[in-house]
Amino acid sequence: MQRDLNALTERTFDLLVIGGGIFGACAANDAAQRGLNVALIERGDFCSATSAHSYKLLHGGLRYLQHADLIRVRESACARRSFIRVAPHLAHPLPIVVPTYGMGMKSKPALRAAMTIYDTVTFDRNNGVADPARHVPRGHTLNRDQVLARYPGLSPQGLTGAGVFCDGQMFNPPRLVLAFVETAVKHGAVAANYVEAVNLIREGDRIGGIEARDTLAGHDLTIKAKVVLNAAGPYAEGLLARALGKSIDPPVYWSRDAFLVVDRQLVAPPHALALQAQSHDPEAMLSRGARHLFLVPWQNHATLVGVWHKVYKGHPDQFTVTDAEIEKFLDEINGAYDGLKLSGDDVSMWNAGLIPFGENEQEEGDLKFAHRSRLVDHAKERQLDGLITLIGVRYTTSPLEAVKAVNIAFRKLGCSAPDGVDSRSTPLVGGDITDFAALARTLARFGEAIASHLAHNHGTRADDVVKLADEHSELAAVFPDGRTLHAEVVHAVRDEMAQTVHDVVLRRTDLGTAAYPGRSVIETCADLMARELGWDQTTRNQQVEQCIEKFPANIRKRVA
Repeated sequence: MQRDLNALTERTFDLLVIGGGIFGACAANDAAQRGLNVALIERGDFCSATSAHSYKLLHGGLRYLQHADLIRVRESACARRSFIRVAPHLAHPLPIVVPTYGMGMKSKPALRAAMTIYDTVTFDRNNGVADPARHVPRGHTLNRDQVLARYPGLSPQGLTGAGVFCDGQMFNPPRLVLAFVETAVKHGAVAANYVEAVNLIREGDRIGGIEARDTLAGHDLTIKAKVVLNAAGPYAEGLLARALGKSIDPPVYWSRDAFLVVDRQLVAPPHALALQAQSHDPEAMLSRGARHLFLVPWQNHATLVGVWHKVYKGHPDQFTVTDAEIEKFLDEINGAYDGLKLSGDDVSMWNAGLIPFGENEQEEGDLKFAHRSRLVDHAKERQLDGLITLIGVRYTTSPLEAVKAVNIAFRKLGCSAPDGVDSRSTPLVGGDITDFAALARTLARFGEAIASHLAHNHGTRADDVVKLADEHSELAAVFPDGRTLHAEVVHAVRDEMAQTVHDVVLRRTDLGTAAYPGRSVIETCADLMARELGWDQTTRNQQVEQCIEKFPANIRKRVA
């Protein structure tokens, strides 16, 4: 996968997708697999904004039973199944323990009934999933003693046991997005990172493409397309306002969703633990009381803690998470599970992104969530053909929402989609796996940690990395994390369109996903990339500093 900007200007595309997060990547993949001539551009690196900072959960829809919304339950479960089918190395079931209390909606019988309904509604949740180890099981319950033995820090007052149900989890969200992009390219799409959509080209009552900018070199370029899909997430409205004078109506309300990363295991894998938060869902018809916070094991060495929501009305580039907010988050999670006793020193990273929200005031406590993605055909909304906007509400539903958007594109092109092509069930590049454990065993000569890491991040494409390590012994060296080979950095440059050091540290590898890796790791990556890309010493040093600046200052300070 190479970055070729000339390929973006040599033809008129059937579909141009703006935005290389999960929704744009899924749309490009679906359109390319169904035979359209597709281009995909991203203003930064692929999966460098909201999608990169998701909580890494693939929601199966159980909580939508509280809203009596069976449509969302079905959509969520089908989308989760799609991820597990197409990328079993990067998506897997995640059992979640939900403690139960007393009688009523928070009781064990109520949760057991909900899980029974859920299991019935999602009867086909494992259809087409080849590896039995990736099957989502039915829900079950634990008794009080089992819960306290597993989680001794929980308060025993009123505790009656727990229900255990399964959601899904992503091993590495940026690599999952990258797999969709690579698969789109395999089917003929032209993809390029660091290309920003500056303006839409208006030709009378239709859109005929965009004016864009190469943000690395500063060059302008024109990309022509019969249909443009604006899937730029929190930047989508800004593009519309800049190009057309107004955005969509009604406007999208945004939440800064944030969670913390602790670089050690707080709960025993593979189970996550749900805890009672301090806010409520005002729209739930069948409420269990407060919303849940979660302790989620991740990659066998870290724990994700969250999620906290906050109404955000500023520019998408300007939100942050302050030390004071982190302390407030920790107070709430410690109050829900006294045995944790977490402090700021335990936090190795915070992640935050903007997602569509319900209409809320800035300081409201019990916030309303957005229920649906926004899919807008601008021919109907403002009599402007050739333009579609998709603003997704949940990472999980992206494969389904992408198909809907591409269906609209087919109608605008005046042609029928081919029969028998379904991107929601076709394995992604690296995802043609029937037995993940067997795949990992083929890499056993590297040791268990490296073998598991290669199998998860690269799937059946791990051989490409192994070949580099075999051919160049210096690339078989391992970073201090004990899992990442130097060969992965070179592979990222040669085959995965990595342009900067932070592309490698934060997205092509796991070196910086759970904690600030330190200057020496970043400098090693810069040295490897400099040799591949011909950087001089000045450029190499600039790349190091730019990568370091990508890590929040309050996190770097804690680690230093």
